[in-house]
Amino acid sequence: MRILVLSDIHANLTALEKVLQDAGEVDATWCLGDIVGYGPDPNECVALLRQRANLTCLLGNHDAAVLDRIPLETFNHDARRSIEWIQRIVSPATIQFLSTLPEKILVEEVTLVHGSPRNPVWEYVLDLYNAAQNFNHFDTRVCMVGHTHLPIAYIASENPRDVRWVIPLENESITIEHRAILNPGSVGQPRDHDPRASYAIFNSETYTWQVQRVEYDVRSVQKRIRAADLPARHALRLLEGW
Repeated sequence: MRILVLSDIHANLTALEKVLQDAGEVDATWCLGDIVGYGPDPNECVALLRQRANLTCLLGNHDAAVLDRIPLETFNHDARRSIEWIQRIVSPATIQFLSTLPEKILVEEVTLVHGSPRNPVWEYVLDLYNAAQNFNHFDTRVCMVGHTHLPIAYIASENPRDVRWVIPLENESITIEHRAILNPGSVGQPRDHDPRASYAIFNSETYTWQVQRVEYDVRSVQKRIRAADLPARHALRLLEGW
């Protein structure tokens, strides 16, 4: 199966539309959470995702906060403003969809979470030490995570404490021969200083992983953020990917 893996859309409809167009025909779509937050298009992004055939979707921390499952005090000031805005304009259909999302799921013998297998909604997998600890918290060959907005792969050897990281080159196909934690990066708010939307294609038969990047109209999203009176920082960072 050719599977589109995406994460951290963050209410950026323009980026999401470009990713879906760029990915082309796929057999399934796996979304690792944070459909909403930061951006100006939460309802539109949920509506577009729900149209996908064979969709599997996870709950992210911003999604959970909109549902009042995470205290807003745990977010920084700008992120909290965005969540409060979403709660004012969110549609019943969006709330219904978000409320059905699981925190962790196994599909095609792959573990899917938003944050980490140890703490599926909130923990960041950001370094080798943290990654090595998290290999003890899933049993499948591969776990896919989002949350950090960084496209990266953590690969384990036969020794579970011997973990290396790989930053995939654009369009580079990586064959997953050992256990791995894979992150496709962010669709709607990349943070690796590349403003292009990031996603991945996973082949569940050959166990190959390919990170892709695609340009989108950043300035149009910035205009909608400003028009909604959302934090200016959320518009500024899109142009440089930080």
